[in-house]
Amino acid sequence: MDTNKKYFVEPGSIVRTIWGKADNILFIFAGSAAEFALNKAVDWLYFTGKLPADPLGRLFSTVEYARMIVFSEYDGALAAIDRINAIHQGVEKARGAQIPDWAYRDVLFMLIDYSIRSYELLDSQLTEVEKEAVFDVFYRMGMRMGLKDMPPDYKSWLIARHQHLEAHLICSDFTVDLFKQYKKHLGSVRYHLLKQVQLLMVPQEAKKLLPIDEVSYLMPAIQLYKFSRRFKLDSLIKAVILPPTYKAQITAMDVS
Repeated sequence: MDTNKKYFVEPGSIVRTIWGKADNILFIFAGSAAEFALNKAVDWLYFTGKLPADPLGRLFSTVEYARMIVFSEYDGALAAIDRINAIHQGVEKARGAQIPDWAYRDVLFMLIDYSIRSYELLDSQLTEVEKEAVFDVFYRMGMRMGLKDMPPDYKSWLIARHQHLEAHLICSDFTVDLFKQYKKHLGSVRYHLLKQVQLLMVPQEAKKLLPIDEVSYLMPAIQLYKFSRRFKLDSLIKAVILPPTYKAQITAMDVS
């Protein structure tokens, strides 16, 4: 990597470590899939019809944009953020209304929260400095997007995150339908696994609203999975549980 180049996320950042592992990204995806379904602004994602028609593809596209920002050179990352803005402006024009600022912030807050939660679940606890680094990346992304009322630091974000979770989540008809779509596109076994991961990933405010009445028994399996990494056996486990359509795409997310 050329050290003279400028990056939106500098080489060596914990954010690159988190977003350079496919399994971390899958857990981020799982948490986001649950919270997307509960968000009061989910009707915006239904407006184009793309989310219910291809929920996995829609969520993976969100993840892919985040990865472009994390790993691109500075100007490339800014261009990716600007493309996100342009896409949303097109949807707003088609609907004749504006997506509320809080809905954009909710998505950034998800990416911050689930980045931290996934790493701490699958790897190790993060320091406060590392958590601040995760926050800073998505804070700068939000500022580039022109969002208002972004919390200025990680401690302020913790308060704002709790407030957003309390104010912006609801179990609606959209929630129930989206979970039906997850099951349709994943199949029963992978859908059950998704729900098990979500029970470990999502905050309590979201968990109590999910159309899931199960207790997660996945922690022993996660410990076994973490052990399998030492012997490079995790790729075999991924091959079994990943949807075939997205297997190559997910495997490519591992950055050596």
